[in-house]
Amino acid sequence: MKNKVAAFAPRAHKPIWVLAPLCAVLVAGVFSTAAAEERPVEEILVVGDESLVQTLGTAGSMDTIDEEVIRQIGATHITETLVRIPGVWISRGSGQEHLTAIRSAVLTGAGSCGEFLFMEDAVPVRPAGFCNVNGLFEVNSEQARGIEVWRGPSSAVLGGNAVHGTINVLTPAVDNRGFSIEGGSYDYLQFRGAYGGDVGDTSDQRLGVSFNITDTGGYRDDTSYEQQKLSVVHEISVGGWDVRNTLTGTNLNQETGGFVLGYKAYEDDRLRKTNPNPEAYRDAWSLRAASHWNQEAWQITPYVRRSRMEFLQHFLPGQPLETNEQTSVGGIVNYEFGSDQLDGNAGAQLEYMSGSLVEFQEGPTTGSAFLQATRPAGLHYDYDVDSLMGAVFYDLTWSFTNATRLVHSLRVETLDYDYDNNHLVGNTKDDGTPCGFGGCLYTRPASRSDRFTEVAGRLGLEQEIGTATAYTTVSTGFRPPQTTELYRLQNGQTTADLDTERLTSLEIGIKGQIYSVAAFAERTRNFILRDANGFNVSNGETKGAGVEFKLTYPVGDHLFDLTGTYAEHKYDFDRNASGGEIIRKGNYVDTAPKWIGSARWFYSPGEKWRSEIEVSYLGKHYVNAANTAEYEGHLVFNWRGGYRLQDNVELFVRVLNLTDEKYADRGDFAFGNYRYFPAMPRQFYGGISVDL
Repeated sequence: MKNKVAAFAPRAHKPIWVLAPLCAVLVAGVFSTAAAEERPVEEILVVGDESLVQTLGTAGSMDTIDEEVIRQIGATHITETLVRIPGVWISRGSGQEHLTAIRSAVLTGAGSCGEFLFMEDAVPVRPAGFCNVNGLFEVNSEQARGIEVWRGPSSAVLGGNAVHGTINVLTPAVDNRGFSIEGGSYDYLQFRGAYGGDVGDTSDQRLGVSFNITDTGGYRDDTSYEQQKLSVVHEISVGGWDVRNTLTGTNLNQETGGFVLGYKAYEDDRLRKTNPNPEAYRDAWSLRAASHWNQEAWQITPYVRRSRMEFLQHFLPGQPLETNEQTSVGGIVNYEFGSDQLDGNAGAQLEYMSGSLVEFQEGPTTGSAFLQATRPAGLHYDYDVDSLMGAVFYDLTWSFTNATRLVHSLRVETLDYDYDNNHLVGNTKDDGTPCGFGGCLYTRPASRSDRFTEVAGRLGLEQEIGTATAYTTVSTGFRPPQTTELYRLQNGQTTADLDTERLTSLEIGIKGQIYSVAAFAERTRNFILRDANGFNVSNGETKGAGVEFKLTYPVGDHLFDLTGTYAEHKYDFDRNASGGEIIRKGNYVDTAPKWIGSARWFYSPGEKWRSEIEVSYLGKHYVNAANTAEYEGHLVFNWRGGYRLQDNVELFVRVLNLTDEKYADRGDFAFGNYRYFPAMPRQFYGGISVDL
């Protein structure tokens, strides 16, 4: 027990330059081995075996943001990039925190990550069942060679968690060379660097290193953060195999801001800058390596992942500290085949994980006698989970004619959990004594094993109509319960008998060269939630339907881009949920605006100047399940511009929240209070980028 408790001593704050020496060594190595001849940088997205485009085909809704656009956006947070995708809302939290919505409400808790699949080069960022709500800060989206977003279920192709959508971040191009430095409002400073090229005197082997380092003081009190990301890419030919090895490391140290309380508190000039939880923090790091082997019809990808996160749960009475970590290894094998009419691939995936979670509260809980008695100090949870996931799958495309195709996918996946409780069983204090008021809040189930076996399918029809493609698909998605939903129980629930959550979707759409339109209808069964007794249950249902559209229209030096979504998401069951929430059938799912949209006017006269005006819109929506509290929505303008001093040198400027709108990144209503994450006021950023 002493070792566990000792782990919760005050943290040593890592300096921002923690990765700088490693970056310098790697860059120096590239400089010393790169070929003398310059290799030009191509500003296009290269669709390779790590892309989902070839795997998923055209029967469905996928959009890609390419490398040049990512670079021009210069995002300080992933929401600034993904706002361009219809049906997607990445709700910004404090610092680099976020919650995700893809054809859904903004979900919280384990559902916020369990129902979306985050990938890097078509490999899941986290192991099955051990997701991270803020998983997108574990990828190097700032320097990606592309970001792909698949909307709707794709579990038949990609596996569990691909319920509402999938985000695939492609690691940086190996031959990028250059650097940029920028500063901005609230002590924002970022440095990005990349260098790559041939290794030795031949082009048989290439190495590229990309990294970025960010430091900011934060707009609100005590909300500074430091973040470092590193990507190493190595390409080589070995015995007829084309091999692409990747290594990604991320590190985040942030002081976290809590909700500000009170109706429209985000409009109050004093309140919006405050932080009710100055003691809150989050420290997280991740490391992933993968090796992509391609030879004619075969693709083999072994991978290994490691991550650790420590954060103060400032949103809970007593503010316990959670530390979770995982180490996982796996592999994906895929074989492509085809004939005149039938093309397809078949494969398998195997993955093993060893993970753990510890929750420790240092001091007594303040507040009412009930809170003090039921939330004791000491060790709340201490458990290990090993998991083994195996899957087999196939994807088929049958061409009736040159213009008509049938698409079919099927995946069978099994996930085994082996849970070991390292603490006392039950809901006692950590010394074994009972709590007052009927028992402690924290319940530790006895060690056990669980297995979930699921089947997902997809069936679609594609029809070429001139230069456009019309399609219709029926597909399913699934997610087994996350480990925290099964083994982190409360209020005396000794066993969480949860089913796998499933979603069925029907989609009809058409995609042309400059436009796309999709209509969808979805139903979710076995929706997992916490009920009024504090029990984790899986008997909820939701349904949703909507229309998404995207138009990109070039006119001379101008480019107009418009995306929009209208959707309704409703509860389809009655339930008294935790926190006094009352869910009634027909209520709108909270934090699910009907309208989401964005538009851009990009203007580039000649080769020196570029300018982009962007507007994003978030519609009015309910912020509680009872539909008694609302957030009115907002409209925000941004401007980005650049001027090339030389062919390889550009000065750039960004002004975010151009009109200084007072709005909330997220609104909520809980425990009888409106509460918000206030958005930042007008921000200025500027810097210089140099291509080498």
